[in-house]
Amino acid sequence: MTADRIYNFSAGPSMLPVSVLEKAASEMLNYRGSGMSVMEMSHRSKVYQAIFDETKADLKSILKVPDTHEVLFMHGGATAQFAAVAMNLIGKTGKADYAVTGNFANLAKKEAAKYGDVAEACSSADKNHTYIPAQSDIKVRPDASYFYYCSNNTIYGTEWSYVPETAGIPIVCDMSSDILSKPVDVSKYGVIFAGVQKNMAPAGMAAVIIDKSLAGNELAITPTIMNYKTTIEKDSMYNTPPCYTIYMLGLVLKWVQSMGGLEAMETIKREKAALLYDYLDNSTLFKACCNDSASRSDMNVTFNTGNEELDAQFASEAGKAGMSNLKGHRNVGGMRASIYNAMPVEGVKKLVEFMKDFEMRNK
Repeated sequence: MTADRIYNFSAGPSMLPVSVLEKAASEMLNYRGSGMSVMEMSHRSKVYQAIFDETKADLKSILKVPDTHEVLFMHGGATAQFAAVAMNLIGKTGKADYAVTGNFANLAKKEAAKYGDVAEACSSADKNHTYIPAQSDIKVRPDASYFYYCSNNTIYGTEWSYVPETAGIPIVCDMSSDILSKPVDVSKYGVIFAGVQKNMAPAGMAAVIIDKSLAGNELAITPTIMNYKTTIEKDSMYNTPPCYTIYMLGLVLKWVQSMGGLEAMETIKREKAALLYDYLDNSTLFKACCNDSASRSDMNVTFNTGNEELDAQFASEAGKAGMSNLKGHRNVGGMRASIYNAMPVEGVKKLVEFMKDFEMRNK
């Protein structure tokens, strides 16, 4: 970290690797001798096509995307996919089943209900979304067009540690906040999508990985710009794509490769999460919001003191000490430390040391 940068624990948009920002800065005015910024390029130009093709190829390589699946870059972030998934897939049988384990899965379910018969396959609402349901709790209808879940719940600090079994029903997963943090068997999924502003790039786009056999069942009302079949056919360039965000994603992917790939990212994320949870489990002041160790998120660690005034004091003092955006989401209060890929281990160590000091001063 450079001396003038803070540790940004925001849930998104989140911090980016310093080396990525430095590379982007060095190419801002003149990208590799083109005489222009990537921001200024035509998406139809040869120089930009090379950026696009390399980014797409790198994402396929890092995630080991099989030939049965295609990578799409789509506008609107993850929220647009709440509607796009339903409009493109629910038409097969008119039914879809959702696991509701947090705020965004619930929003996705409500959006999908506009387009068909949507049922709740399971829910963790009974305990304020502080756990992930067991496989035995998941009820998927045999005629559902797809089963949907969100792999990591940023607000509540929980994460799925397994891929649900659905007896052949296609799985759709919102991986916005844990994609690129560990290896994934893409072949198990019908659709994976992710808003890129957490682990992948600046805000403004969703990366979508789709089993090509699922495309072509869209409802008649599906806007062309949200049509998976059309987006596959046009290679994500039906209209001008989020050009600079794709370029930045390409730089992040090179950084992930330089770090050792997804296996290395998983090792680092576990180290960071363990630092925080080990402290929380032994603290007399701070308490983790999720007590089920199997359900705890390695990406978003939620905690509190049990005293709202003290929570606010902690977040304020941490900000002055160079650690920003630790205030918890308004739905749950307390604190939230988002420790995505770009957060260095040193940032988590600094946070833990600050927490220890704060605890000593507020016994």
